[in-house]
Amino acid sequence: MIEKDALNKLIAGNKRYLAGNMQHPHQAKQRREDLATGQQSFACVLSCADSRVPPEIVFDQGLGDLFVLRVAGNVVNDMIVGSLEYAVDHLGASLIVVLGHKRCGAVSATVQGGEAPGKIGSLIQAIQPAVDAVKDQTGDIVDNAVRENIKRGVQQLKSAAPVLLEKANAGQLQIVGAFYSLDTGEVVLLD
Repeated sequence: MIEKDALNKLIAGNKRYLAGNMQHPHQAKQRREDLATGQQSFACVLSCADSRVPPEIVFDQGLGDLFVLRVAGNVVNDMIVGSLEYAVDHLGASLIVVLGHKRCGAVSATVQGGEAPGKIGSLIQAIQPAVDAVKDQTGDIVDNAVRENIKRGVQQLKSAAPVLLEKANAGQLQIVGAFYSLDTGEVVLLD
């Protein structure tokens, strides 16, 4: 069964972060030594590579607690799925959070359009369906597209067969989306 408090641990950590009462757990020398021979992260976070959104800090967690993947626009591809499969299947993680954020540069670049040099185009291509889906919605198109991109990432992971799909269907894995506010530091879960 899913470790019922994995998500609660992250939310509690974010509340400590918001209040300025961070505990900085599992960051001492002993923890580092304990982890030298193996890890057993309780949760995975697929986050944007933006330097303002470090999951270990935002959720007030320490060494070995989170298995973190960071890529611009928190896009999902085969390498991301494979890494998450490893964390779930071999490290025992029971939670995956897809974490997007306010004013995401990768999403903004996709909204703006135009020619993207080098491999940046592959990021734009991955994010474009989210932008297309919200182009007629009211409100800020970038924030709307960030939220849509998070939801699409969650759906991709929930349907990633065989490992993630089977674990989720067996009640051993929870996959959720979350939005981080650069202005407040708050993480809000998405429906």
